[in-house]
Amino acid sequence: MNKTTDDILKERRAQREARETVLRERRKDFAPAEHPAIPIYENAPCYDPAQMTELQHIGVRIMETEDRTERLELVRKYTELRDSIRMLPEHPEPVYLWPEGVLPMLSDYTDNSDLKWNHDPDFRPFLYEILVPESVTPKGLVIFCAGGDHGYSLYHEAFTSCLDFVEMGYQTILLANRTNACPWRPEDAAADASRAVRYARANAKRLRVAENSIAFAGFSNGGVTGENCILYFSGEKKMTDYYPDYVPDELDNYYGSPDAFLCVYGPRYAGADFDYSGVVYPPTFFAVGREDGALNNLNYVYPSLVEHGVPVEVHTFAGTPHGQAGMKILDGYVKYPNFEMWVKLADYFLIDLFGKERN
Repeated sequence: MNKTTDDILKERRAQREARETVLRERRKDFAPAEHPAIPIYENAPCYDPAQMTELQHIGVRIMETEDRTERLELVRKYTELRDSIRMLPEHPEPVYLWPEGVLPMLSDYTDNSDLKWNHDPDFRPFLYEILVPESVTPKGLVIFCAGGDHGYSLYHEAFTSCLDFVEMGYQTILLANRTNACPWRPEDAAADASRAVRYARANAKRLRVAENSIAFAGFSNGGVTGENCILYFSGEKKMTDYYPDYVPDELDNYYGSPDAFLCVYGPRYAGADFDYSGVVYPPTFFAVGREDGALNNLNYVYPSLVEHGVPVEVHTFAGTPHGQAGMKILDGYVKYPNFEMWVKLADYFLIDLFGKERN
């Protein structure tokens, strides 16, 4: 008997839940060593990529091995390498999104003693500028937001994509924000994303880009963050709508939602509500593998956007599972070369969009 789509989805969900149960047990050995390494991944522009890649290779082996003795030995090697890594002599400085002592928040997140999350409650959102040479005229600017609750995904998804887009002529921003639902509220993640958009607009002249050529690229959970930025801060919506005690500053004079949205295997979940009231949804680009459960989400979201008049471009890639953006920096080769095409396709999408706006 042929399996229905629902049967296939149930099987995949059961497989994923079983794997997550196993991984949670392995993390009990690994988390105390991995947690202090999170700042290395998230401050990727400051470290030697070869050392970071080696660290992550060991991390992958730790999570894959079924032998606990081997896992503990790998944890020892991971810890030694982690403690030996130093910042590059000429490293950039992070730009904190909010002034010290100012962090609008609706979340009730005060404890991470079990190391469940990559970020601790005292995390301060920040960004790095990764820019083209002065001799290059930028095509626009793209803000990159990794998936999950960041950690090493910020390294391979967001940082590697920054490098790819810089090579194509874009100014880029590597965003380390409070992550959507991991464990913060969607509004808090969106507030950080919106703050990064406002920062880009406020610095557009210095960065040599048009104020209306700011794109937001989100991967997986970062894609949900990108849509929440649009939901909560597009149109006439403002910070004080959600944070009544917030005191606006000069950045709040700038529009807080992007001019384009690159959503890479990150549409909202199928069946999730979305209130379009007052929302100005920008032109959107989707990229998702056909072996990725997020494809089901895309099949739900796409008709909704079209129904509401949003210009949408969609690309799906045969044989590609979830989370493959930037994996070449870890694998040392391109495992899914068809999926790598999303980078150039997004370039064409932005050239068409921003080029028309400039003329």
